Amino acid sequence: MILVTGASGFIGHQLCKALSDKNYEIIRANKASTGSEIEFVKTINHDTNWSSVFRLGVEVVIHLAPEVCAIEGSLGDQTEPFEKVYACGTLNLANQAAVAGVKRFIYLSSIKVNGETTLPGRPFSAVDITPSPNAYATSKARAEMGLMDIASKTDLEIVIIRPPLVYGPGVKGNFLKLLQWLSSGRPLPYKAIKNNRRSMIGLGNLIDFILVCKDHPKAANQIFLVCDGEDLSTFDLLTRLGHFMGCPARLWNLPEGLLYLFSQLTNTMHIYDRLCGSLQVDMTKTCDMLGWSPPFSVDQGLKATVEGNGFASIL
Repeated sequence: MILVTGASGFIGHQLCKALSDKNYEIIRANKASTGSEIEFVKTINHDTNWSSVFRLGVEVVIHLAPEVCAIEGSLGDQTEPFEKVYACGTLNLANQAAVAGVKRFIYLSSIKVNGETTLPGRPFSAVDITPSPNAYATSKARAEMGLMDIASKTDLEIVIIRPPLVYGPGVKGNFLKLLQWLSSGRPLPYKAIKNNRRSMIGLGNLIDFILVCKDHPKAANQIFLVCDGEDLSTFDLLTRLGHFMGCPARLWNLPEGLLYLFSQLTNTMHIYDRLCGSLQVDMTKTCDMLGWSPPFSVDQGLKATVEGNGFASIL
């Protein structure tokens, strides 16, 4: 029996489908109850009582909930709400899982625990942690530390996964806005942004990796970084998306220095960093320890994203 939190979300929905296809029994923790296999959970915090769920014989917990886009945009850098949900809510669930005799707890963390940007040729590894003023990243880091402490004191096996940006069918947030902008045919000033590199991971690759972590004996009490294995510049990403959408990206050349200045003047440096900066991950440990490699290419993932979000390809 597998408990999946955030089962109705972008990642959770497809993960549950993949588990069902493999005939696993699933308990889905959502904010709404729609069927017999759904366990209604109104909130996930330090007070949530999971006893009725664990009495059903849960062996593995895959903790996805809640997705960052669901609360990050509305809360900004308010510390307390993130602390209650991501740190205290996670540790409360893990402690109850340990008491109930659950074997493995898989926690979907975030590459933001490592930091927001990387220097050229210096990708993040699992041991890199940069103190962050971002409340979301701080709460994720605190959850990770607490989980490892639980693992050291109990028989519960902890697996922590730090993905970068996840894209795929049903994607929301800034990636969806980017698709909508490209679809509209409006121009973007990013033709010159060809030297940055961003690691991402397609939904199919992430789900495949989660399934590996569910059973692999060497995954216990480890932290893993994952990505598609091919890092893209902003120019590359926009060009490939436009290709699969059948409407070539309309890019014009605004020097990066002017983009930087404009971002400073308009208080949009966070957007500049994501579109013009680099964020790369080193998943050597992941591949070597678990013998895993991404089953889908970047192009396969981008094409699936375009088609799965209703931006029909003409190819």
